[in-house]
Amino acid sequence: MISVRVSHVQNAFPALRSFLRSSSTYSQIQHSSKQHNTNIDQTGSSARLSQFSKELASGPGLDDFIITSLKTEKLNLESKNTLKSDEKRSKKTPYQRLPEWLKTKVPVGANFARIKSDLRGLNLHTVCEEARCPNIGDCWGGGEHKTATATIMLMGDECTRVCRFCSVKTNKTPKPLDPNEPENVAHAISKWGLDYVVLTSVDRDDLSDGGSEHFANTVRLLKKKAPHILIECLTGDFQGNLDCVAKVATSGLDVYAHNIETVENLTSHVRDRRATFRQSLNVLEHAKKIKPSLITKTSIMLGVGETDDEVLDAMKELRKINVDCITLGQYMRPTKRHMKVHEYIAPEKFDYWAKIGNDLGFLYTASGPLVRSSYKAGEFYIGKILKSRQSSSHNLT
Repeated sequence: MISVRVSHVQNAFPALRSFLRSSSTYSQIQHSSKQHNTNIDQTGSSARLSQFSKELASGPGLDDFIITSLKTEKLNLESKNTLKSDEKRSKKTPYQRLPEWLKTKVPVGANFARIKSDLRGLNLHTVCEEARCPNIGDCWGGGEHKTATATIMLMGDECTRVCRFCSVKTNKTPKPLDPNEPENVAHAISKWGLDYVVLTSVDRDDLSDGGSEHFANTVRLLKKKAPHILIECLTGDFQGNLDCVAKVATSGLDVYAHNIETVENLTSHVRDRRATFRQSLNVLEHAKKIKPSLITKTSIMLGVGETDDEVLDAMKELRKINVDCITLGQYMRPTKRHMKVHEYIAPEKFDYWAKIGNDLGFLYTASGPLVRSSYKAGEFYIGKILKSRQSSSHNLT
């Protein structure tokens, strides 16, 4: 208790010195001391000292300075505590536990192991791994439909764009294209026993054609080695170059896919600034125009802050340009460096969007928390549709 009191007295001394220095008489004494070696009027000096003593006696006491010091100290402490509390409140965001319906099993199986081994041996990349897809085990293993699928990522693993939701690496100047990649991809896929394959790529804005010829060449070689395999190409927007879109659309693929990713209002927030909602619609529309028999497909992530009206408007815009298939899935944050999840959408809501999609006239709507643009069940049903079309075509001839 004594040590605390002494501390407060020590803290009061600066304030006491400030009071003394503010006194006019004290200032005069300071001035007088500078003239110590000159002749000083002793009588005048005594009078000034007497006046100073009276001012000091009638002024605040030491206790007043201690009380003021305590009050100031308490005020500063309360202010600091309030500031820390406010900072914690502003920084703290509600922790959202991953719902049960989004938890998946660790991928295993002979087919899964074989595909992974071949990928490493041929220096190939898959979006399944790069994007950390939760369905990788089912897709590579065949899943409940016994339809093995894989999504190969062409043109390297470095993208020239920076989308806030995507975990693929970015680089303004990626490595040059591997001229052997189309042949390696065709060779690998032809021996995997796949029924349906998705070829996608990073965005390559550094290339004059966006890599469209590389895409088309891979499709042609694969169809030559394994004509029975159904091929979906999930492309970028080629910076709006419709000639590049046409090159891929006429390469022999079965499904042309390009993802709008989100609703129009959130496009600039979610995707790279070089991508726009309308530009994506133009890509899908032109692919269908160039080859009307193509199935066109797109995908939307939910849980990034969209409203129901915005989702409905986006789906209607897609039907206006005759997009055939749509997938809707839950956005899941790849790492802490990426865009936060705004909301985990309940499975019942996805069922609602599936019904809306069917009512709007989509050929197929895959809607669920774990649905992705390259979704095994979607590929199974799209495959059935394509095979049915091929069968009808053969019967007519």
